[in-house]
Amino acid sequence: MLVYNTTYHVTFDDARNFVIWIHQVYIPQALASGLLDKPRLCKILSHHDEDSECFSLQFEVESSARLHEWYVKHGETLLQKMQKVFKDKAAGFTTLMEVIEEH
Repeated sequence: MLVYNTTYHVTFDDARNFVIWIHQVYIPQALASGLLDKPRLCKILSHHDEDSECFSLQFEVESSARLHEWYVKHGETLLQKMQKVFKDKAAGFTTLMEVIEEH
């Protein structure tokens, strides 16, 4: 299984609104495509920054090809919507991770 992870740094003043927006707008629209699965939003407790809080938004995805399809068709548009709402108050850094299952 692959996990599409985006780590967001959000200004303290906007963190609460960011979490609400992610749950009410971003996650439902990301899932609507059927290409991403099992969303999970976590606050990153091990990271300390002077002016921001950090969050990890994760989705399971079948393959890197499906992730690319989602990004081209939907992800770029969602990113633009987020930039309109939060401007320079939220920045995201994405990674694709493979879950290592112990057998």
